[in-house]
Amino acid sequence: MTTQLYPAKERGKADFGWLQANFSFSFGNYFNPDKTQFGMLRVLNDDTIAAGMGFGTHSHDNMEIITIPLEGGLKHRDSMGNEAVVRFGEVQVMSAGSGIQHSEMNASETEAAKTLQLWVFSNKENVKPRYDQKSFDLERQINTFVNVVTSDQVQNGDALWVYQNTSFNLGIFETGKTAHYKVTFPENGVYLFLIEGEIQVGNQTLNQRDAIGIVDFEQFEILIKQKSKILLVEVPMKHN
Repeated sequence: MTTQLYPAKERGKADFGWLQANFSFSFGNYFNPDKTQFGMLRVLNDDTIAAGMGFGTHSHDNMEIITIPLEGGLKHRDSMGNEAVVRFGEVQVMSAGSGIQHSEMNASETEAAKTLQLWVFSNKENVKPRYDQKSFDLERQINTFVNVVTSDQVQNGDALWVYQNTSFNLGIFETGKTAHYKVTFPENGVYLFLIEGEIQVGNQTLNQRDAIGIVDFEQFEILIKQKSKILLVEVPMKHN
């Protein structure tokens, strides 16, 4: 198993007044040649969006876009006719495919929204765009990883799916527990993002918003040093 730590303090940052953004990878005006992507994971943005503000209509293509609200909710509208609010406890997926336009606005006029948005390269180009969202009750499934996004080749259980051999997992773990993860697709890597808490992976200790890249493994364990909420993203390390 090979690991690389990505401290939260080394992420890119942007302050637009209405938007406070943290970039795990190069994005917008932030460019770091050593942080352009992790395998097929291209974007992990940790955003705080002011009340009543958001991202106006813009376009995407050939990208799998996953949105995970941490606080509050986002009002979504797209060129396929979808209108919905995705809130804390839910996950949203959008396969941009041949091209889609959408907007994402804070659903509240009084409180900020905090969200994670991730982009994964598609393994099928120019497919018909699609949208889906689902609620996942993590609090009822404590001390285990809940599969929230999977591959279109699997489509197992209640997980949402996208056009890539990926697996997104969320989990809340109590202090003193040990979490285990076994790779879903051989030769994939894992980008583990610690939303909150303190954990140990191998000889590396992670605190809130730190991340670690893990490759060359079949399975690994995570020691929970303080109650933690973990996002674990498994992706191919090469185009497939």
